[in-house]
Amino acid sequence: MTRSMKPKTHYGLNEALLHPDHSKPKSRRDFLAQGFKLGGATMLGVSINSLLSSRAHALSSNLLTDPDSYTPTGTCDLNPAAGGRKIPFICFDLAGGANISGSNVLVGGPGGQLDLLSAGGYQKLGLPADLNPNPSSAADTFIDDSLGLLFHSESAMLSGIKEKCSAATMAATNGAVIPSRSDNDTGNNPHNPMYGIYDAQARGGLVQLIGSEVSASGGNSMAPNSYMALYPDIRPTKISSPSDAAGLVDVGSLNSLFADSADTLAVMESMKRITDYKLGISDTLMTNDEALKQRLSCEYLRSADTYEKFDSPDKIDPSKDPLIVGASGIFGVDEFNGDREFRKAASVMKLVIDGHAAAGTIEMGGYDYHTGDRNTGEGRDLRAGRCIGACIEYAMRRRTPLMLYVFSDGSVASDGSIERMAGLGQGKCVWSGDNSSTGSAFFLVIDPDGGRPSLLDMGPNGADDPLTHQQIGWMRDDASVETSATPAANNVNMLVETVILNYMALHGEEGSFAADRGLGSETNNRRYRAFTQLASVSGGIINPPPIT
Repeated sequence: MTRSMKPKTHYGLNEALLHPDHSKPKSRRDFLAQGFKLGGATMLGVSINSLLSSRAHALSSNLLTDPDSYTPTGTCDLNPAAGGRKIPFICFDLAGGANISGSNVLVGGPGGQLDLLSAGGYQKLGLPADLNPNPSSAADTFIDDSLGLLFHSESAMLSGIKEKCSAATMAATNGAVIPSRSDNDTGNNPHNPMYGIYDAQARGGLVQLIGSEVSASGGNSMAPNSYMALYPDIRPTKISSPSDAAGLVDVGSLNSLFADSADTLAVMESMKRITDYKLGISDTLMTNDEALKQRLSCEYLRSADTYEKFDSPDKIDPSKDPLIVGASGIFGVDEFNGDREFRKAASVMKLVIDGHAAAGTIEMGGYDYHTGDRNTGEGRDLRAGRCIGACIEYAMRRRTPLMLYVFSDGSVASDGSIERMAGLGQGKCVWSGDNSSTGSAFFLVIDPDGGRPSLLDMGPNGADDPLTHQQIGWMRDDASVETSATPAANNVNMLVETVILNYMALHGEEGSFAADRGLGSETNNRRYRAFTQLASVSGGIINPPPIT
């Protein structure tokens, strides 16, 4: 049900949103959704294994009897990605109930994005009659296919993406939209798929998952309990700036004591040997107490191994990466320094795309923007688009495939009032209230060396329409999600499963997706998959360029 409110003046990009139809914010989620606090970025480690490197070292049986001849071989798993990298995964958690359908990503009926809704339906999605998409026009009025996935040409989010992406980047990108409802203004939406991506064997070289908040899910929206139960030791460590990212490999005052990094490493290795001697680690069957000591000992080894690979924190500091910041970077210096959302997004994307983390969430606050105007929401969609575009462009520059997923807790709708004030939203319909039935999520996939990902176009029993794979599910003529179209349409847990299925399918591993996860057998779940296996994936892994 839509809740209306009187028009308000335009809110600044970082200004908190005040809603007369909402109670005063009380919870962290309320403050985040209304922009009283912006989402940070968080690093998640697996269990106590919070510092994992890309080299395989482990404890040796002769460590106690002959510590000087210590050769790591055995029990400390320091190379979780030894079998090769999966596709990096980043998701955007737009807290508060952002608009995705219609005014940003086009949505339609059972025939796909170009199976147009009624004029009243698009008005509900923020588009007056003179901005309705019209594929029958020779000019494809208000339809933009630059990213493969169809956007409204006047989309603020698309404008932001295009600011940061080259033509070559967009030509290597494709995507799919999933019409799906979720509740507004609640923490009971298990939207976040990162645990499932980890379950699909995505691994990072330094840490595993990147999130946004100190919460069980690592973000604003929850993760499905079924996946969190599989990995109960994953907990967030907050990172919200390049300096925090660089701090992951900072050894503190040791760097100031020794001019030569080899000396620092030698001290750390000696600390490890002394610790093992003091702990009295044995090679016999360990008790619970001995297992804890073993894990503690491994952390010293991991710290030393990490330092050996990252003797300078600059290696993972996005502000020091000329591909990201500077005259030829994705962000200009002043632009980067002037917006904390850009710094946060850059910190996450560098760690994930460079292979130091397996997957991550970039949480952005202030998307509960039904403020009685249109300009407020457009400004925030534009900034989200810039961050999304930056991630895709960085993946292109690093020649590394990327799957990027965008979701929000709930959605908004318009009563048809037109924004008259000058600004990005002028001439569009004002967002008048929350409406969970207009929701959608979408994902983009880029394959820099393999070319634009290919939509499925042949079913097991004959031809499919590729457009029905670009839009997984559909909306009714009045712009309400058809809840019977897919399992994901009215069940956020199944939305997560749909995203994980599509992630696995990019690796050619859809056959490993269990039939009891709610989407049926491989034959049946084909209709919930967008793309064929990426051209740059072989044997279930990618072969990105070496990390420098």
